[in-house]
Amino acid sequence: MAQPAGGEAGGGGDADLGRYRSPLVSRYSSPEMAFNFSEAKKFSTWRRLWLYLARGERMLGLPITEEQLQEMESQLENIDYKMAAEEEKKLRHDVMAHVHTFAHCCPKAAAIIHLGATSCYVGDNTDLIVLRDGFDILLPKLARVISRLAGFAQEHAAHPTLGFTHYQPAQLTTVGKRCCLWIQDLCMDLRNLERARSELRFRGVKGTTGTQASFLQLFEGDHSKVEELDRLVTEMAGFQQTYMVTGQTYSRKVDIDSVAVLSSLGASVHKICTDIRLLANLKEMEEPFEKEQIGSSAMPYKRNPMRSERCCSLARHLMMLVLDPLQTAAVQWFERTLDDSANRRICLPEAFLTADVILSTLQNITEGLVIYPKVIERHIRQELPFMATENIIMAMVKAGGNRQDCHERIRVLSQQAAAVVKQEGGDNDLMSRVRSDPYFSPIHGQLQLLLDPSSFIGCAPQQVVRFLEQEVGPMLVRYASQMEGKVELEL
Repeated sequence: MAQPAGGEAGGGGDADLGRYRSPLVSRYSSPEMAFNFSEAKKFSTWRRLWLYLARGERMLGLPITEEQLQEMESQLENIDYKMAAEEEKKLRHDVMAHVHTFAHCCPKAAAIIHLGATSCYVGDNTDLIVLRDGFDILLPKLARVISRLAGFAQEHAAHPTLGFTHYQPAQLTTVGKRCCLWIQDLCMDLRNLERARSELRFRGVKGTTGTQASFLQLFEGDHSKVEELDRLVTEMAGFQQTYMVTGQTYSRKVDIDSVAVLSSLGASVHKICTDIRLLANLKEMEEPFEKEQIGSSAMPYKRNPMRSERCCSLARHLMMLVLDPLQTAAVQWFERTLDDSANRRICLPEAFLTADVILSTLQNITEGLVIYPKVIERHIRQELPFMATENIIMAMVKAGGNRQDCHERIRVLSQQAAAVVKQEGGDNDLMSRVRSDPYFSPIHGQLQLLLDPSSFIGCAPQQVVRFLEQEVGPMLVRYASQMEGKVELEL
């Protein structure tokens, strides 16, 4: 559905500055996601659903004319919002306000608009359409992030870097292998979003408490026509299936499924961007930094990872939003209660808008990630001698030495080198001590080889290649036509 003119996110005149506007729309989100949750999309979809209902009812024999249908179709986008607001203020009912507003511009069709339906026919079915379209916006964005990271991982598949456990130096890994840990989480998210999208069904035409009693009455007790109407409207709305049983609403567990996968995505993005922030502190990796960007108003030298910080900040909000649909589903009394409405008006749009923001921002980050090999090498040099002690012991044993004697000698030298690093702030001089100790003379010629970082990365490069080829590549095939385009952040 095309976005109407003037529908850009964050637009508005000076009068808007005197009212709160959600930063998700005014500052961050994409125009397409902002429009997906807009009033224009919502109310024009209501009208479209009324048209589908009337069209289906005519096909099944109710006295509705083609002229009435054409009149409705001609007015789908011609919504008098001022009149609708006045009607809602008077009626205290948003759906009936829009029924009256639609009827006002469709005098010939007025009598058959909303025939047999309840408010949730337009409300819930529109929500399901919007959720479906929201996933369709997010999925290619997530695929693009995975694709960008896959290119980065492939480029650095064999580039040794210091690994960390407990944020303490551990065995070496590679830059590409670490990136694959991020990609794997995002691939799980891609599968989760695809599943949630594919499992969405339509509420269809179910009536006031889900029994379809009003439609059975319209069709004079013909159950087959009631079922066929449900099928026709569902098909016109672009869905393959309906929820076979509902109360007045579709089960609010559907909202849990939708928001849960987005909250899970938020956790993945938070972890990735936290890693980037920590690596930025180590000066091993940086997100894009604009030529005129200011990192601090007081400290001109700073290059803060503000994009990653923004992702973490918004991801925390996204992770918390799943609590809303969980509690809403838990307190839906019997066939429905209205305490879901106000909550869902907030949490569902915010979940998709927030996911949209963090994916766009993460794409921008991944399209400009840089590493600093010399810094990475320096950190490896500082820690690798300690990690190489076992290799040194094994080499000495092969040269005829005694393992226990060698272990004690290397232990003493390691403690001396550690004291230089920790107490004096010096560089790790363990290898200099080994080279100057006659005991290790049988392997002095091997030390350079024993300290080659590439001998400490195990199967990391091969793992990267296999993972990208066998898992990531096939997942991205269906999005191949949507991979183009870079993200430029305005703020």
